[in-house]
Amino acid sequence: MPKKRIVIALGGNALQKNGEVSAEAQKSVAKKVGELIAKLSKSFDIVVAHGNGPQVGNILIHEEQAATDKAPAMPLETAVAMSQGQIGYWLAQSIYNAYAKEGRNKKVATVITQVEVDKNDPAFKNPTKPVGQFYSEKEALKLAKEKGWIVKEDSGRGYRRVVPSPKPKGIIEKREILDLLKTGSTVIAAGGGGVPVYRTKVLRVLKGVDAVIDKDFAAEKLAEMIKADAFLSVTAVDYAYLNFGKPNQLALSRLTSKEAEYYARQGFFGAGSMLPKVLAATEFAKKGKIGIICSLKNLEDALKLKSGTIITK
Repeated sequence: MPKKRIVIALGGNALQKNGEVSAEAQKSVAKKVGELIAKLSKSFDIVVAHGNGPQVGNILIHEEQAATDKAPAMPLETAVAMSQGQIGYWLAQSIYNAYAKEGRNKKVATVITQVEVDKNDPAFKNPTKPVGQFYSEKEALKLAKEKGWIVKEDSGRGYRRVVPSPKPKGIIEKREILDLLKTGSTVIAAGGGGVPVYRTKVLRVLKGVDAVIDKDFAAEKLAEMIKADAFLSVTAVDYAYLNFGKPNQLALSRLTSKEAEYYARQGFFGAGSMLPKVLAATEFAKKGKIGIICSLKNLEDALKLKSGTIITK
């Protein structure tokens, strides 16, 4: 009997324990993720997607601070590709090593993924996606003036730079990812939401565009296109909550897609945090599949439908 196919979307902060940003600290966390993925792969065919907010933000800082006329800073879309390689390497090595320790000759591959967007998406006129580190209001306004950034407050946690976040239309490397899955490989793809690209009108060739696609929307689109059985958005909390952080907060365990959409319309979920996870999981559930929101430590139980927010049609 063939294994069920799942797409696991890890938050960009999933590799940062207590906000640590060094490579070694993040690789240490990736090691634990790799061990969990290796364990789950005995029962599932797995594609791992991941966020990149903290990492791509650091790459952009390095690029901008070290830029010279002879070595200009790389644009945002290239920085997204750089973060895919960086995080994909950490995860692939960790998963590979976990397989090796178990004596399993199983393949792991990271696919630098391009995700198609509409160049006329209204998101380009209204940047909303936070990238990089948090700043105080004073720091953020100073950087906005100096660098021409647009900055906004992010869910009560501070101020961040925001960039366009168009919706994904398709996964360019879908066939390659499917081919890898057919060989039994564990695949890391759509990292950081993928590199946003659009097709030119005349030749229909691909061109990169400076934006950041939400990793949950991109991972959900990938889950649809490869016909996954379940989509999981892994975050820092065990459930999606109503009134999160308040005395009357309520954990949501089982929802229909209609209930989830209702709560989203009522503004119960933070736009820069839980909302895209709920919307992505709901969109997948509407296809007759299962969308799940859970924490990393409860991932196994969530796949058994014993933990997390489980969204069905």
